[in-house]
Amino acid sequence: MSEWTWEYEGYDPAAERLRESLCTLGNGYFATRGAVPESRAGLVHCPGTYAAGCYNRLESTVAGRQVENEDLVNLPNWLLLRFRLRPADGSAGRWFSPDTRVLLDHRHRLDLRRATLTRTFRYRDDEAGVLSVEQIRLVHMADPHLAVLRTVFTAEDWSGEIEVECSIDGDVINSNVHRYRSLNRSHLAHVRTGAAGTDTVWLRCRTSTSDMSIAMAARTIVTGQPPVSSELHPARHRAAHRLVIPIVPGRPVVVDKTVALHTSRDAAISNPLGAAVERVSAAADFSALLGSHVAAWAQLWRRADIQVPGEAGRVLRLHLFHVLQTLSPHTADLDVGVPARGLHGEAYRGHVFWDELFVLPYLNLHLPEVSRALLNYRHRRLPQACRAAGEVGRAGAMYPWQSGSDGREETQQLHLNPRSGRWLPDHSRLQHHVGSAIAYNVWQYCEATGDTEFLHTKGAEMLLQIARFWADTAVFDPESGRYRIRGVVGPDEYHDRYPGAARPGLDDNTYTNVTAAWVLSRALELLQRLPAWRRQELIERVKLGGDELPKWEEVSRRLRVPYHQGVISQFDGYGDLAELDWDAYRARYDSIRRLDRILEAEGDTVNRYQASKQADVLMLGYLFSPAELQHLFRRLGYGLDDEVWRRTVDYYLRRTSHGSTLSGLVHGWVLARVRRAEAWKYCQEALEADIADLQGGTTGEGIHLGAMAGTLDLVQRGLTGLETREDALWLDPVPLPALSEYGFSLRYRGHWGVGVRLRSGQLQIGVPDSEESPIRVVLADRAVTIAPGETCTLVLPTS
Repeated sequence: MSEWTWEYEGYDPAAERLRESLCTLGNGYFATRGAVPESRAGLVHCPGTYAAGCYNRLESTVAGRQVENEDLVNLPNWLLLRFRLRPADGSAGRWFSPDTRVLLDHRHRLDLRRATLTRTFRYRDDEAGVLSVEQIRLVHMADPHLAVLRTVFTAEDWSGEIEVECSIDGDVINSNVHRYRSLNRSHLAHVRTGAAGTDTVWLRCRTSTSDMSIAMAARTIVTGQPPVSSELHPARHRAAHRLVIPIVPGRPVVVDKTVALHTSRDAAISNPLGAAVERVSAAADFSALLGSHVAAWAQLWRRADIQVPGEAGRVLRLHLFHVLQTLSPHTADLDVGVPARGLHGEAYRGHVFWDELFVLPYLNLHLPEVSRALLNYRHRRLPQACRAAGEVGRAGAMYPWQSGSDGREETQQLHLNPRSGRWLPDHSRLQHHVGSAIAYNVWQYCEATGDTEFLHTKGAEMLLQIARFWADTAVFDPESGRYRIRGVVGPDEYHDRYPGAARPGLDDNTYTNVTAAWVLSRALELLQRLPAWRRQELIERVKLGGDELPKWEEVSRRLRVPYHQGVISQFDGYGDLAELDWDAYRARYDSIRRLDRILEAEGDTVNRYQASKQADVLMLGYLFSPAELQHLFRRLGYGLDDEVWRRTVDYYLRRTSHGSTLSGLVHGWVLARVRRAEAWKYCQEALEADIADLQGGTTGEGIHLGAMAGTLDLVQRGLTGLETREDALWLDPVPLPALSEYGFSLRYRGHWGVGVRLRSGQLQIGVPDSEESPIRVVLADRAVTIAPGETCTLVLPTS
């Protein structure tokens, strides 16, 4: 396989859901899983189409309780195309299915450069003969409302007819995640179908509670042989176009199905159905659509591609492909956040978590307009976050751990442990550190782009309200002389309460406290930067009291960081928990990544042990450079030298089960600067997390977007030490033998295509010719200024 293609040989029902996720095609507006077109949802296949931001809320009865969940809706299945052969005697055979026919060969080929999925297969029909089929599909990147499926039938040794049925199926539910099967999953209502002209069928429906209108129209055109018959069959939940086409050996029959999708969330339309029918009627033919689609992707690759030799580079390009399919330039026109599982499946119900923390740093330097749109999603929900804080007696903004359509807390109240079959309380909504992630992304975006207009307006409002929440949440403890934040859950997620405690939550989670201190200090810095008139406007707008800023200053310097045994504690009391017999559990179970589920099924709880699901304290080493992290600890009145940090890294490395795809990424990032020899193991795990489905079946429910984007940023920022601050590019490259050569281009401030290349210990930086100002580049031992049109080669010191 080339560096631009992924191929899947043979047909393996057990692997279909994983392949469907990894072969999803999308354009930022909507995406369709890589299911075979003749399949409907079942135990093997899960055809799914998801439009960004299209949610619906349903009630279900679970474990005797009424619960409410909002889900990203599985839209009508536009992909459906089935066929059967009619030999010369005119008899009609069975509809083809790869699950009931013996295939002579079967292959899927995902072309990343062209963003197409090609399927080829051959099979022998008992009554007719051998049929060869090629199917090419795309979800159009130039026109985000279009998708196309081309099917080419070739009879090898027989003559007769082929019957083809192209449909839009509205009889679908959210069925991608098996453990959600006891929940209400029927989101579509008021399904209506019809026909337009002689070659187009349409379907419209509404979501049952959010009352969103959805419309699809499908045009089917046949070339090669004129159909014997062509009939449009609108039915109650399915609109079908049935064709009977003569077929002879060596003369291919080509069936092109072009589909348009519109919803009532779209701008500049009044009637989604009318818009869909009009768009598909005006759509160009397959060749023209393919050409404009490939051209749009060529522009994207020029702006965002990353060059790394070998298999690692191949995987990184696949990761970038899926990031760009979920968050494309079209996303900039939408009111959507970063869905943790992409638009590739239904896990996490399509919700928005903190994954933008791992996604935006890459986008900031390639597609900053998309980053700004994603931050606007958060700003539009700022009033809801402020109301949420007020409801629990806090000032400022308390953003939800899981977000969806309107900014309310979407975290489920109960979650299922598939090992025990029990529904358990879910306290992950106490992960208030999501607010710090949003503030961090505001700051990083503005530093990378120089977008002071955003920083001084919407960004400042979010930053100040998040800072206000932390200042009001922190409580002074006279005994220690420190401020404490109680009753939270950290990134680890395994620990949500103290052993035997009646109430959930933990005290002084280090990650939460340190990032809260960072938010407060950045908010104070921003206020100092602002022109006096703008500062006054902002103070009036957010109603900052005169006594608040002195308290922010005090809290930012006196938040507590707990320690034990000479290492930083994950939270207060972590060192008092029991040690787990890790070897015994590894011997008993194939995988202990989800140790929490294992222990609960045994009647125990992970809350009793020094065991973490993923990086928690070590996340600080992911967010902040060593120098900035040391500065933060000094500001808080703590020393953090290299030895304490190494001991801390070693301590948690031995006590982490890596139950999240983000864990290997963060550990690889941190170890690249602490214990380089071990870093590649974790980097490789991050690269393979989805393609090898290391989490045991979860990738079939949607890719892990944060981990995919994080691997890209591992090269862009982790290995280069790249920071954008003080109007300069700061670089501190770290040698990692397995990733010793790489290159990428940045969009930095007004410069498009700043080239960064590392090879043979030399760092080359090229600034494209323009009228912009020179770029200042700062390394550990020198600073250089590079003018537009110049390239600078820096020899790095050997270590």
